[in-house]
Amino acid sequence: MSVSSPLPHDAARLHVTGQARYIDDIPTPKRTLHLAFGLSQIARGRITSMDLGAVRAAPGVVAVLTADDLPFANDVSPSVHDEPLLSDGHVHYIGQPIFLVVADSHGAARRAARRGEIAYEEDTPILTIDEALAADNRFEEGPRIYARGDAAAARAAAPHQIEGMLDLGGQEHFYLEGQAALALPQEGGDMLVHSSTQHPTEIQHKVAEALGVPMHGVRVETRRMGGGFGGKESQGNALAVSCAVAARLTGKPCKMRYDRDDDMVITGKRHDFRITYRAGFDDAGRVLGIEFVQLARCGWAQDLSLPVADRAMLHADNAYWLPDIRIESHRLKTNTQSATAYRGFGGPQGMVGIERVMDHVAHVLDLDPVEVRRRNYYDAPAGGAAPHTPRDISEQKKDNCTPYGQEVEDFELWEMTEALLASSDYAARKKAVAEWNAANPVIKKGLAFSPVKFGISFTLTHLNQAGALVHVYQDGSIHLNHGGTEMGQGLFQKVAQVAARRFGVGLEAVKITATDTAKVPNTSATAASSGSDLNGMAVKAACDTIRGRMAEFLAERHQVTPEDVRFEGGRVQVGAAGMSFAEAAQLCYEGRISLSATGFYKTPKLAWDRIKGEGRPFFYFAYGAALTEVALDTLTGENRILRADILHDAGASLNPALDKGQVEGGYVQGAGWLTCEELVWDDTGRLRTHAPSTYKIPAFSDQPGAFNVALWDGKNREDTIYRSKAVGEPPFMLGISAFLALSDAVAACGSEYPALDAPATPERLLAAVQRLRDGV
Repeated sequence: MSVSSPLPHDAARLHVTGQARYIDDIPTPKRTLHLAFGLSQIARGRITSMDLGAVRAAPGVVAVLTADDLPFANDVSPSVHDEPLLSDGHVHYIGQPIFLVVADSHGAARRAARRGEIAYEEDTPILTIDEALAADNRFEEGPRIYARGDAAAARAAAPHQIEGMLDLGGQEHFYLEGQAALALPQEGGDMLVHSSTQHPTEIQHKVAEALGVPMHGVRVETRRMGGGFGGKESQGNALAVSCAVAARLTGKPCKMRYDRDDDMVITGKRHDFRITYRAGFDDAGRVLGIEFVQLARCGWAQDLSLPVADRAMLHADNAYWLPDIRIESHRLKTNTQSATAYRGFGGPQGMVGIERVMDHVAHVLDLDPVEVRRRNYYDAPAGGAAPHTPRDISEQKKDNCTPYGQEVEDFELWEMTEALLASSDYAARKKAVAEWNAANPVIKKGLAFSPVKFGISFTLTHLNQAGALVHVYQDGSIHLNHGGTEMGQGLFQKVAQVAARRFGVGLEAVKITATDTAKVPNTSATAASSGSDLNGMAVKAACDTIRGRMAEFLAERHQVTPEDVRFEGGRVQVGAAGMSFAEAAQLCYEGRISLSATGFYKTPKLAWDRIKGEGRPFFYFAYGAALTEVALDTLTGENRILRADILHDAGASLNPALDKGQVEGGYVQGAGWLTCEELVWDDTGRLRTHAPSTYKIPAFSDQPGAFNVALWDGKNREDTIYRSKAVGEPPFMLGISAFLALSDAVAACGSEYPALDAPATPERLLAAVQRLRDGV
């Protein structure tokens, strides 16, 4: 009953009644202090003088700290120690923390932080991709290149060639709960930190470094986050470190949270990309040679930009076998917020590039875009469905290896594509859209299909590990803890379902408590869609250890073999005898059997060399397919998603209800990135879209009018937890179909290919329509 059941989120009732406790809801001790940053007002330069007298004299202020006041490390970077908590005298973007205010209230701290008088020697900021290229300002010397074959020669020899450029904007995470932390000083110089973070161990590490203590002197606890999406993988470091340093200085609890404006101004976003492509293809639309150049705007500090840009390269093929390919990636440094992890972690940017190519090829040859995609698909694995497209379309043999050398052994998209096209009535709707567009000069419709093949695992191999701690109490109740964090995605519920299944009990017998570095050490971030895969297997290992001990004890007591002991239906069957699970736990306790165990799991089969661009970075691939229909007002650029049909591969889903929710939310968030979410910086480097009034995330009314979501009925070919598949990031890329559908609607206004940039705002759509009608 527990695994594969469509059960509600474990905290659903708490969420809707407002009882769910987040960092800002934790009751604080008397005399808790509150923190705020004083922020830079220029994008690049050097501090020449700083007068903080008015800040120190402001009502309620207890202390004001600068970099010189920090006791140990002044760094909050998750990578190469290039991100000072407080400016070391140099300024790199508007919104960079310069000094820290400690006051008796949140409001007092914020008001005081605005009183600082800072003088600068300004330098000309580098803000754009073009400026960074011109200055050769980057995080790695020269570009990183992954290649197979001779892409230039194959492209030049092909019957047809295309080239193009695509600008992709960044994206604000816009989690409902902003960044927040609370530090409570303990006896002996220890520190307890409550943090809204996807990576408690990283918080523990950075706080220990800032306090000059071993990691065992810092305990980090995270019960839940109100959303993360990658924005709390590294961006929470600054708040936690600030609180801990201030708590050490004052001896009092210290708390910090960003208001929404400050959050958006200070923290990193999804990486902006510019992708240029040149491709050669045959008469059937089969890509023979392709070259990509990916330009990533990384911001002022390295953060996680290198692995993000790597993953964009790794997903430049998406679902397609590309025999000769060259991918060139530049990681550019600019005086803007340090771009960071965001759902998909670079994969969406790489995927949009090849999807643009497939649409461009179909437009040039006047072929069905779905058919062009199928003709370029990887072959189905042995035992899978025969490809829909006859093999005589191309004489080339597919070896089913990605450009980086990983064999695609589990390709599901042939059957999934057929199923989705049938369930969505694609052929009839395509014809209906064409007829509508022929009859309506103002409102144009678009229809587009896009597939997803997304690799699952951290590309930094050592992160693919997890631990768990499980206790069975003598009354039969079960307590478990693991290294994953809950941010609304339902990870805790899924892992509890795994534990319930292993012991054969109802879900009510299982309690998961807050993620705690004192219980499970050295955890990886809950990221890379790996939360259920890693932590589910770790919990299974711990449960099976306890279950094995119980079975051995009970078998000996009843003179049967351990294999004759079964845990199911809330009972333990020992040969012919039976008892409740609670009775079995009591007997084991009285028999002095250990009912506590740790569990550990590391993902197998991984081997990756990021410098060479060779190996197996992913344990398996998750798949999906989406078909989106839109309507576009060609006089205003306003548009609406009319219908979305989605078929997503979650393997043997641990919880279909939660997984469908992730698919729906991922699609809408992905569509938002590519359509309405626009980040705007002015010429000085100041972010102008830093509030809900100016930055537009999709609202409830922006979801498709008809929203048909189904899970693919299949099991993971790899040995994952109950043969399930990750479902955190892959659905995000289903939203690419909405962008392509808008491009299709624009294409109905002329004969040229629209070459639409993202986000496809009404202004961009209107400009694209005008270009086509002018024959440009």
